[in-house]
Amino acid sequence: MSTVSAMSTPRAKGPMRRSLDRFVSNRAAMMGVAIFVPILLAIITYDWWWPYGPNAIDLRSLNKGPSPEHWLGSDGVGRDVMARLLQGGRVSMIVATVSVAISLVIGFLVGAFASFGGRIVDSGLMRLVDLAMTLPPVIFLLVLASIAGTGIMPTILVISLLSWPVLSRMVRARLLELRERDFVVAARGMGASVPHLLFKHGLPNCIDILVVYATLQVANAILLEAGLSFLGLGIAPPEASWGNMLNLARSTVVLEQYPWQWMFPGAALVLTVLAINFIGDGLRDAFDPRSDLN
Repeated sequence: MSTVSAMSTPRAKGPMRRSLDRFVSNRAAMMGVAIFVPILLAIITYDWWWPYGPNAIDLRSLNKGPSPEHWLGSDGVGRDVMARLLQGGRVSMIVATVSVAISLVIGFLVGAFASFGGRIVDSGLMRLVDLAMTLPPVIFLLVLASIAGTGIMPTILVISLLSWPVLSRMVRARLLELRERDFVVAARGMGASVPHLLFKHGLPNCIDILVVYATLQVANAILLEAGLSFLGLGIAPPEASWGNMLNLARSTVVLEQYPWQWMFPGAALVLTVLAINFIGDGLRDAFDPRSDLN
């Protein structure tokens, strides 16, 4: 009887499975997934099913509204708005994901070496972080952008250099607690090097922080890229970007007479950022261990 009852007892779920269940049960997060996934698929695959290129000019369709030929209309030089919208989304996602990846690496390494490197290293790195966090972000962003210039790579560089300080503090706080645990103390006592401690013990215990931060930071990076491009400091025409498409709205003629040229990029930007924020909030709640107590 004891054997049968033991075999019928359901297996306890692991922490990752419980986190996934909490994420799936979060309605806002699933709504974010339902919005973001079709947008991402359209951005990635539009070359295969949309007949127009982002810079293809049709002189017969100058400032034409939405039609069966051009679903979202055309701009002032005859370029298809939908093609530029999807290409602009692709550029925004590339800039956001690469810049966030760079900032994750910088933030994790700074926070990790600060926690495991000793008092002098910790003090020096944290003063560097304090300096980076005290600089006015808008002014710092504009100065960096003016120095780096326009284009995809300079925009990635500017956003990544602005995004790592907060993450480094989060990683440091997590690893300061971790380094006092018995298995880490034992590893250090056996002569484990700092890189071994960071990547063997530190990185696996920071995955939840990195995933949540990366998701939320992607949305912030998309907004930063759009803002820089809107000001003429990010992605420069003729390359499509949601920011430089919205820049057309600075013209009163476009704003009043050709609303499709800025309305669709604005809607795409809002929906994408909102969906990513919903997903990020869902991941944050899913990885919160206190959720098991509810």
